[in-house]
Amino acid sequence: MNKERYKILQNLHDAEGKLAYMLAVFGDTLAKREGYKELDGMAAIHFYIVHKFKWLPSQVKSMSAEDLRFVLSEEMSGWTAPAEAR
Repeated sequence: MNKERYKILQNLHDAEGKLAYMLAVFGDTLAKREGYKELDGMAAIHFYIVHKFKWLPSQVKSMSAEDLRFVLSEEMSGWTAPAEAR
C-alpha cells in the first residue's frame, strides 16, 4: 500500500464520520422540533422515522446512515447545524 492510498482512505472515513455526526446533530434539532422529552440524536432520528413511515424499529435501526440521510433528505433540506455543533 502506498501513502496516497492511505490518505484517500483517511479522507473517506473522515467524511463518513462527519456525515454521521451531522445526522446525530440533526436528530437533536428534530427532537426539539417534535417535542421529544427523552430522545435526542440518533434515537430521535429512529423514533421519528418509525412513527412517520410506520416501519418497525428493527428495520429503521438496521438502516445505514446513508439510507437514513436519504429518507430524511427533504426534512434536512436547508438545515444548518447550530453554531455550537460546527
